[in-house]
Amino acid sequence: MNKEIKIGNHVISEDSPAFIVAEMSANHNMDFERAVSIMQAAKKAGADAVKIQTYTADTITLDCDDPCFQITQGTLWDGTTLHKLYESAYTPWEWQPELKKVAEEMGLTFFSSPFDFSSVDFLEEMGVPAYKVASFEITDIPLIRKIAQKGKPVIMAAGVAHLADIELAVNTCREEGNEDVILLKCTSAYPTPYEDVNLRTIPSMADTFDCLTGLSDHTFGCAVAGAAVALGARMVEKHLTLRRADGGPDSAFSMEPEEFAQMVDQIRKIEKALGKVTYTLTPAQEREREHSRSLFIAKDMKAGDIFTPENLRSVRPANGLHTRYYEELLGKRIARDAKMGTPMCWELVRFE
Repeated sequence: MNKEIKIGNHVISEDSPAFIVAEMSANHNMDFERAVSIMQAAKKAGADAVKIQTYTADTITLDCDDPCFQITQGTLWDGTTLHKLYESAYTPWEWQPELKKVAEEMGLTFFSSPFDFSSVDFLEEMGVPAYKVASFEITDIPLIRKIAQKGKPVIMAAGVAHLADIELAVNTCREEGNEDVILLKCTSAYPTPYEDVNLRTIPSMADTFDCLTGLSDHTFGCAVAGAAVALGARMVEKHLTLRRADGGPDSAFSMEPEEFAQMVDQIRKIEKALGKVTYTLTPAQEREREHSRSLFIAKDMKAGDIFTPENLRSVRPANGLHTRYYEELLGKRIARDAKMGTPMCWELVRFE
């Protein structure tokens, strides 16, 4: 897989800053102006991109009340049907070209998750720069194949995928000649308990599939996102809303703008701190070495006195002989008088 992928104006690589995506999802609450406000908040908070979802209730499921279409898995949405949930959560398609235009005018990259063939065609006509495959669609191989055929970056969340599912999805992209794949570690629980995140999977996923990796995160706060970046995630996606108190299908596990901004700030600090592998000291560290330990005369001594643990000590600062010579000097005699606090040097040693 390619290790350098361009999405919009952003180049994502193993050495690039993390690509930070604000997921709007259903947080627009069916209000176009609110959707625009969320994008403005994303930009102000430091996001690189905003992502939406492109489906209707009829393109993602069936209008059916049979038990298998009821939501009963212990989620936020239990007690309704899939169709009714998606009727309240979808982003109207007539908004999406205008949202893309507004986002790009702000300097945000804009892309979406399609959920069927018609939504792929719609997004392709809009000219989105990348496609996101949602966790529950990673097993939809015909959909992934159609997306891969567009020749644009494919971001796939592995929230409900077994290892074999990920392998099949990645190989499907490869079969279509698409090597621009980013895999996102994701846990499909809303919100996600911290103990279920398993961030150590991120470097394993990168090694197993030889690709760039990232995180689609549904935990509270920004700690998990920061840790993911430290483990190699090159993309971080978090849900963003204006206020959780405003409600909506996804509000309970979404970040508010101030929290999102804090996450971005933490990630950028972590990236600076990660730096590179080096054992070279900075000029400031070299100056600080002056306060490291070395050998000093610890008591006044007369010429001929024997060096002992009482009169020769390893102390700060570093003006004296290196501490590696301590045992070698014990038992030898001093060549001349020396006061306490004299840095030890070879000229003080009598060689008989």
